[in-house]
Amino acid sequence: MADAVSVPNKRSPVKPSGGVGSAAAQRRKEMAVMVGKERREALMRSKRLCRMGVGNDEKEVSGEDDDMMMDEELSFLEQQTLEAVEALKQAVFYQGKGVLLKRVNALRDLRRLLSKLEYPPVEVVLSNGGVPALVECLSFGSPDEQLLEAAWCLTNIAAGKLDDVKTLLPALPLLIAHIGEKSSPPVAEQCAWALGNIAAEGQDVRSIMLSQGALLPLAKLILSSKVSTVRTAAWALSNLLKGPDPSAATKLIKVDGIVDAILRHLTKGDDELATEVAWVVVYLTALSNFATSMLARSSLPRLLVDRLVSSNCMSLLIPMLRSLGNLLAGDSYVINDVLVPGHEIAANMIKAITKCLKSENRALQKESAWVLSNLAAGQIEHKRLIVHSTEVMASLIHLLSSAPFDVRKETAYVLGNLCVVSNEDGQTNVVLDHLIFIVGRGCITGFIQLVRSPDTQAAMMGLQFLELVLRGIPNSEGCKLVEAEDGIGAMERFQFHENDELRNMATMLVDKYFGADYGLDP
Repeated sequence: MADAVSVPNKRSPVKPSGGVGSAAAQRRKEMAVMVGKERREALMRSKRLCRMGVGNDEKEVSGEDDDMMMDEELSFLEQQTLEAVEALKQAVFYQGKGVLLKRVNALRDLRRLLSKLEYPPVEVVLSNGGVPALVECLSFGSPDEQLLEAAWCLTNIAAGKLDDVKTLLPALPLLIAHIGEKSSPPVAEQCAWALGNIAAEGQDVRSIMLSQGALLPLAKLILSSKVSTVRTAAWALSNLLKGPDPSAATKLIKVDGIVDAILRHLTKGDDELATEVAWVVVYLTALSNFATSMLARSSLPRLLVDRLVSSNCMSLLIPMLRSLGNLLAGDSYVINDVLVPGHEIAANMIKAITKCLKSENRALQKESAWVLSNLAAGQIEHKRLIVHSTEVMASLIHLLSSAPFDVRKETAYVLGNLCVVSNEDGQTNVVLDHLIFIVGRGCITGFIQLVRSPDTQAAMMGLQFLELVLRGIPNSEGCKLVEAEDGIGAMERFQFHENDELRNMATMLVDKYFGADYGLDP
């Protein structure tokens, strides 16, 4: 029953603190796999098209520049593709001497044409009956060379549009069968690549693949000692796990040997391999409470921290940060029993986060703030761990005032959570020394800018921080600080706002702290 909850309910900080902490909790509920989605959208094209087959000695097909190819050349390529499809169909039904060689040559000719451009002439294949012929070439008992070429063709067809990919559904049972233990490693790897492309196209397709048994054989490929096979299988699995159904993630983590394999590849693998495996961890920890619990109690947290400290590979740091943030958000064991202030791992984590916050890369800054927001929602000792880091606080304060909006928003959750803590009764208390420190560094301006933003979540976050200032800083000094930054005007803009929560909170703050008696001597 641990996974009965849906994905969004997984993203809350471990210890929501009320006020600003509650706003951060709501934000966490919407963050499950957002960055993973952004990463896949950015890299999917170069990742999916296969120009050099696995286990193949043939030189990589050089890709032509689509923009440099003239209309006449494209038309000629399409005509060549049509002829190759017709030749393949004839080869499939040919029963004479040399049938196997005839099929392989026809498949190779078609594969070369589908590997020339970033956007190959897929429509020609689909509209002229090419897919049924390719599926026929995947039949059991076919030689490996034939299987490899057919799977390669299907891989590049699957790099196309969603409607194109749906036409490949009849190939799924055979593609899945050929990633099994009886297949040669090159055939299994190429079929896994094709399945990864297909899985990327949406939940409906993923559900079909899961129902046909794609998960277990892909998982077993992760156990392989061949680097390229593990890399391809991990990429395919991360596409298959995308959610929102958590059941696949829970089934994967229960596969014998999978946790050990993940840890081994993250420890010993090169950056490219570790990146693909790290994305599997991202989806496991975002979607499955059971998987999160298992991984939290393994050596994974320490491994993530160590590799974050040592690596400067951008593509690796992002999923590593996201995995660590998911563990912090999903299982209190990581904060309470692993990232203990005063222990080396906690100091190393702060060191790694500092490096990423100082990066000029927006994604790294945002992911680092995501991790810290979960840590800042923990116990008072964890809040102090952050506040006592001069470099981290300087970076956060700088980002709040100068970073792109989405980074400023994430940064605000960190700073806000540092200023509140819950007591045993669940009531929220202001951490006054943290609040005074942050306000003293000029952060009120940044939060008022969030209040003025059209983003309702950011505006609520800003209002909640202003409430802490007004309530927590004694002798009406908080009121004076807010007034000096035109905070009253920022709040009054919600007087007729359509959002009831924003309107009511802004009205309450103005009435309570800036009512008729404000400014009068007692």
